[in-house]
Amino acid sequence: MSPADPPREPLSGPDDVPRLRESHPPRTDPPAEVPGALEPPVEIDAAQFRAATGEDITRVLSLDTWHQGPDLAGVYERLEREVAEAVAQEDEFRDRIRETVFPVIGSGRTAPPCAGVYEATEADIRMVHEKALFNGGVEACDGTVAVHDTLPLTVAQVGVALVSYAGEQGSWVQRIYHRDVRDRGRNPIEGMLEVLGRRERRAGLGRTRQADAMSELLSRGLMTYSERAALLERSHAPWRMGHGQPVPYELITGSGSMDLLRESIGVLRELLLGYRRWVFVPSEPRERMLLTLGDALLPREFAIIDTMEARMHDVIEKGHLRGEDRERAWKFYHDAAPRIVIGVYRASKDVPPYVFYAHVDHAEDAALIAMADSVLQAHRGFPVLIDIADSVCASAFGAGGFQATVESAYAARGRPFSYLRERETRE
Repeated sequence: MSPADPPREPLSGPDDVPRLRESHPPRTDPPAEVPGALEPPVEIDAAQFRAATGEDITRVLSLDTWHQGPDLAGVYERLEREVAEAVAQEDEFRDRIRETVFPVIGSGRTAPPCAGVYEATEADIRMVHEKALFNGGVEACDGTVAVHDTLPLTVAQVGVALVSYAGEQGSWVQRIYHRDVRDRGRNPIEGMLEVLGRRERRAGLGRTRQADAMSELLSRGLMTYSERAALLERSHAPWRMGHGQPVPYELITGSGSMDLLRESIGVLRELLLGYRRWVFVPSEPRERMLLTLGDALLPREFAIIDTMEARMHDVIEKGHLRGEDRERAWKFYHDAAPRIVIGVYRASKDVPPYVFYAHVDHAEDAALIAMADSVLQAHRGFPVLIDIADSVCASAFGAGGFQATVESAYAARGRPFSYLRERETRE
């Protein structure tokens, strides 16, 4: 805990999980204002490009300024200089953040009552190992999706695995088969014209686009839903750990399926607001502001920074929900967004910081659990349980074995190569 905080009370709490604070002082800040609509993207002019890169875009585009393949000495020299200057600049920026930003990190209008910077001791980490992680008190879930996309058939395989240090808890798989035509009894000409039109609107093979809602639903929506459903319905551990953010875009928009939206809100409400003892850690968060604050953390420090209010608001506001489904999403937003907090932690000095999400009532405990699991692999600083769940999914439901099964089925019909893409037959 930071030096400015009051002395820490004895670590105790439900399910033998250590707590850094038993309660929080009441907030006196005025209610958070809902942010406005997203602004359109800003044009990048020549001056902005020059300020960001130190070069004119016309010079970069000219092949006369490019280095020939064998002549890489100048490229390496420039690379080393740019890296050295960037690292030195970030070191200076890190010190400024610790001096000016960290002391007021809890003063934001949407900051949760537990906002602040904390330091976990070695004793804290050891206690989490002994009383939460190594005795099976934390279960993690991760999923994988493999899609075989051809002209006659798209097959999506979704697999999820639930694991703990007490051993694998279970794995489940679902396969969905998408065909552009299934009705054999209709007028053949009309049916063919409809199929051609439908395929024209779909993305290219092996690709997705916004208009191809079925591909997005099959490839991402079902996987993110199944991960959270497994944590809620199949896990029996006191603590649940997930991969990614707790309320992903695919679920809060339904990925084009209002049935998925309704089912998702039910599962998320029970898991995130009903159960509450959970932590989610994404692999590659897009928010550079959070990562910049995390880069200023020392080893075994974590910061609780904000809630999900602004982030969830823009997804719903700019989405295409209508009627009761839009009202249902807004109600979930008002119930859940202020109670889901966002933080960042650093397990050791040689690894990058990672963002985490937790319920406001258990945010400090959640950060400790994520950090304690992350220190077990010093080269990554990322929770081991999530890596184990990912490995189980890759082994049981990976793209390699799935693709081989599909290709065997085509071979059995005498068409082993007809629907393979060029890259799949490349030596």
